Amino acid sequence: MVMLVYKNGSLTREDVRNRYAEKSWETFNKYLQQTPPLNGGKIGFYYKDHEILPPLPVGFHRYVIENFTGKTLESVKESEVHEFDPPSEVRALIEGQFLSMRGHAERFGMPTPPNRIIATGGASANTTILGSLASIFGCDIYTVQRPDSASLGAALRATHGWLCHKKGGFVPISDMYMDKPDSISLGCKLAVAAGDPELVSKYAVLVKKRMEIESRLVQKLGRC
Repeated sequence: MVMLVYKNGSLTREDVRNRYAEKSWETFNKYLQQTPPLNGGKIGFYYKDHEILPPLPVGFHRYVIENFTGKTLESVKESEVHEFDPPSEVRALIEGQFLSMRGHAERFGMPTPPNRIIATGGASANTTILGSLASIFGCDIYTVQRPDSASLGAALRATHGWLCHKKGGFVPISDMYMDKPDSISLGCKLAVAAGDPELVSKYAVLVKKRMEIESRLVQKLGRC
């Protein structure tokens, strides 16, 4: 099992929302919907806090990949810029987070596309964000009945401990939900269908470029 740990998640999304989307999730989603996939070659690295993966300090880094068609990296040129227009900032943030996840997961052997993704947490209720996730990974996105997975996990651990105590020994955690209807909080449902395969392949090229830039940033700014 592999676990990829990121520090810049929901709080960084909220920070970009407050800076560029009028502090409104409605505006944030509108910007994400009105910008094209691949963002015209605009990619960003947004670190409100020191990041774990990759090990980079606080800072925002934005690049424009010129002549990018999604088919090859030949003849492309990159240039660092100070800022994007607000809609492009929103898409650069969301795509940047998911491109990073895909790039690092593939390094550890994740198949492309994966069988499915189960999204949890508060952002899993945002189908606009999940749409980008489906487009970048190229698989169906499922959500659980309860988005607040941390509190659910704590409750399940407590219940499991109580059950083991009651039975006088270890009980497999699967006994808590086997033969239960799909309507329980552990059940999953399809939220967004897999993205277009052609677009997924274009994102594969963009992932490669992002990882190249990320590697240079780590060499230049990375911390131990």
